[in-house]
Amino acid sequence: MRITYIGHATLLLEIGGLRLLTDPNFDPSLGGMLKRVAPPGIPLEALPALDAILVTHAHADHLSFTTLQALERHPIPTYAPPAVARWIRRKGIGTAVDLPPGEHATIGDITITAAPAQHRGTRYAVDRWRHETNMYLVATKEKSIFFAGDTALHENIDTVVHEKLSRVGRRLDVALLPIGYAPAWKRRSFRRGHLTSADALTLFERVGARHFIPYHWGTFNHVTSSAYDAILELRAHVRTHPRGADVRILEPGESYEELDV
Repeated sequence: MRITYIGHATLLLEIGGLRLLTDPNFDPSLGGMLKRVAPPGIPLEALPALDAILVTHAHADHLSFTTLQALERHPIPTYAPPAVARWIRRKGIGTAVDLPPGEHATIGDITITAAPAQHRGTRYAVDRWRHETNMYLVATKEKSIFFAGDTALHENIDTVVHEKLSRVGRRLDVALLPIGYAPAWKRRSFRRGHLTSADALTLFERVGARHFIPYHWGTFNHVTSSAYDAILELRAHVRTHPRGADVRILEPGESYEELDV
């Protein structure tokens, strides 16, 4: 198993002999305003052959139509919440597959299980029918990865991990969790749909993962924070956290690897 951080929420997952790409976004900016501060860790044209794409929701930083169109040169399934998958298909990308929470898809030796996130994933203020946001558990008989997309902490956030792994005596190998930063005046509302660095560490403990790899940092500046505020805050927490040694912070282009045994 090998995980490479490309940038923001885009990670290359190599597991079970297959390659999956999460929330692919190689755009130079978001809406022409929020500029990319670091190039993708792997250039789009240098990506290896992929077997599937996982899209969690419709926000512009997680759903790039230009990237999906570029990747369609080698058609592969793109799993997404149903409302998002329909939109992708209407854009002419015919490989989008509906995967609602509670359902799963199988590719080779990999099972992909969707779970609901707490995050309003609408693209615009008026498209409330497009609010669906997934998290994904990707597992083989030997290895497992939990990709949380964008979410806040909520009561059942760890259910999919415990139902699919803990109940059968398995432990989650890697938790891929987003980290965000908001100034004090915005933090309360921010946490209704996002994880702060402290929240991500709490979720790491709740899912009982062996390792935690943070993402959602170091790629785009935001209106109320820089691209690096969240990772600086996480690094400060990790220094005193009892499981700090199990947090793997990857720079864009860096990989984490475990033997498939």
